[in-house]
Amino acid sequence: MTRDQHALRALRAVDALGYFFALQVGATPDAPPPNGLRPLRELYATGRDGSGPDAPLAARIRLVGERLRTPEARVAASSVQFGIAARLLSVALGAVAFGGVLPDLDPDRAYARQPADGPLDLWVPYPQGAPARPVTAEQVHREVLLANLAPLGTAVRAITPVAERLLWGNAASALVGTLRVLRGQPGAAHATVAAVARQLLAREPLAGSSTWSPAFRRTTCCLYYRVPGGGLCGDCVFTTAPGAATGARR
Repeated sequence: MTRDQHALRALRAVDALGYFFALQVGATPDAPPPNGLRPLRELYATGRDGSGPDAPLAARIRLVGERLRTPEARVAASSVQFGIAARLLSVALGAVAFGGVLPDLDPDRAYARQPADGPLDLWVPYPQGAPARPVTAEQVHREVLLANLAPLGTAVRAITPVAERLLWGNAASALVGTLRVLRGQPGAAHATVAAVARQLLAREPLAGSSTWSPAFRRTTCCLYYRVPGGGLCGDCVFTTAPGAATGARR
């Protein structure tokens, strides 16, 4: 089996998990993305080229705010960013777990579409030149956190004021949530992916976003408690929800 074939098999194993792990992969090295999908880079655009009221990310935040019945744009923005972070971390860590590889998540080569419900439809190119050695935490840090989640956070904050630490806390929570799902999957290299996750949590920009005392707990709040009828997430920094009128801007 060639390295490309090994990588492709790993990505198909990730896709088989479904939902946040679902992943379309180019059938051949020169296969174009499906019609209707746009480069991830366009989702992260800011300023005149992306953060206006008709930009895809801004429109998604408005739609989620309507569905959550919250007038606070930052609450909806946190929810949208959390979902995208979970989506990208799921496929990345899943590929590490099932093959020690990474899908090509370069925001100019990976394409996505946001359906009315559910996570992003995500497409990546056919894996070429898969590494001879297993993926490291450094690669995940560079290709997922820095190349994708950092510009995503910048775009979100260009649309509505929301704390940067909160967004990185969302990413940390999404990472640990992905790890928990993978622990229950036969055939996944649990120790390997757990080691990668620990290293990511220990370095910037995720360093300080959570503690283990003894269970994982965030040091920020995703603001879900401010959604009508919402409550606290299992890893929230709060033990009881603050009053909506006086809740800290975290």
